[in-house]
Amino acid sequence: MDKFRMMFQFLQANQESFMNGICGIMALASAQLYSSFEFTCPCLPEYNLLYGLGVMFVPAVWLFMLGFVLNNNISMVTEEWRRPAGARTKDARVLRYMVCSMTQRALIAPTVWIAVSLMHGEILLCACSAATDLRRFFNRSRAPPPDRELARLLARIPCENVFDAHGLISREAATRYIRCMSQAFGWTFLLIITLVAFMVRGIRPCFTQAAFLKSKYWSHYIDTERRLFDETCREHAKSFAKICIQQYFEGISGDMVAFHKHHPQSERKKENKEEEKTASEEEKLLGIHEQEDMNRVLWNWHTCKPPLSVHKREKNESTSEH
Repeated sequence: MDKFRMMFQFLQANQESFMNGICGIMALASAQLYSSFEFTCPCLPEYNLLYGLGVMFVPAVWLFMLGFVLNNNISMVTEEWRRPAGARTKDARVLRYMVCSMTQRALIAPTVWIAVSLMHGEILLCACSAATDLRRFFNRSRAPPPDRELARLLARIPCENVFDAHGLISREAATRYIRCMSQAFGWTFLLIITLVAFMVRGIRPCFTQAAFLKSKYWSHYIDTERRLFDETCREHAKSFAKICIQQYFEGISGDMVAFHKHHPQSERKKENKEEEKTASEEEKLLGIHEQEDMNRVLWNWHTCKPPLSVHKREKNESTSEH
């Protein structure tokens, strides 16, 4: 259990590793979801193609959107894009890099779903049985039926229990042919996706290395800044709440004060310890002691974030001294 806790803490500390782990889990979940999904073809020429394409691409789009929802950076990118410029200018290249990074991770699970569906061949068999040229599998000794009747018979090829034209066409041969085509499309799809991923991740930094490094650095900075800001707000809120609650109980503790008079030495030590704790908690408030001041600080952080210059305060202090 401790190992899992340490691994979870490491993934939480490392945002990129955490998102890569989420993408891997989603990819495995998509493959498991397809294996547990019972595909049932309607075996009607009007619905086979629509149903097959819907089963292939609708879950893929859902997995793609779910990849964005599970990514912690989507709210950060939206906030950075919509916030006023304020004291800090916005860099469109950083936002573009972060969106591209999220899109690449979100595409993993849909790619696995489409690849697995093509490898199995059931979806393409249902979608293309009525539209594929299967005349080579006809029984040459029998005349083919009219086109409308032929489309109905071909649409029933995926459904073994309702197929009733064994004397006209070899169902096993036609099914094997379409499954082989589906697997060929699946391997071609994987090859194309792999080549595109190689081009994006391997060749893009060679042309714009400086811009790539800048965007990568500042995207890490924005993520780290948000995490540290949340931790600082959490510590400030904890200290603020503790002091407010302590002052509240001190204001209504008349009976406790009367009780303290009978135990001066022990209570004096406790009071000293409490004063030390209160002083340490007040240091964490960073000079913010009112609700309106805190609301103003949060509003200013959103509307005009401080400029990215660590020497600005030193310069202001030196100018004020002169």
